[in-house]
Amino acid sequence: MKKDLESRLINFSVKSYQLTGKLLKTDYSTILSRQLMRSTSSAALNYGEAQGAETTRDFIHKIGLVIKELRESRVNLIMIKESQICRNSMDLENMLQENDELIAIFYTTLKSARLKLSDQAK
Repeated sequence: MKKDLESRLINFSVKSYQLTGKLLKTDYSTILSRQLMRSTSSAALNYGEAQGAETTRDFIHKIGLVIKELRESRVNLIMIKESQICRNSMDLENMLQENDELIAIFYTTLKSARLKLSDQAK
């Protein structure tokens, strides 16, 4: 499962890079492209950090960062969609769907980790 999530996050980052090549060439698309690549790659990198967490609290913090970066990516993708600067709307829709699925997975992970922490405190 961990490797699957890592692979999905890496793939999501790679797909975001590929998507940026399908945007109309404008100042706006350049700004959004760079930020999208940063946030999607950061989600994958922070998940890697979470795998090496030394405590449950550290894990919770790092998973929180993964969610933060995924939410930022989602807003960015919506901005791209609303501005109609993407030449391939199907790729954009697929990215939004994957983003939403990843957010849901990591919220569940975060909830489970918080429950574990609560149980440890008892």
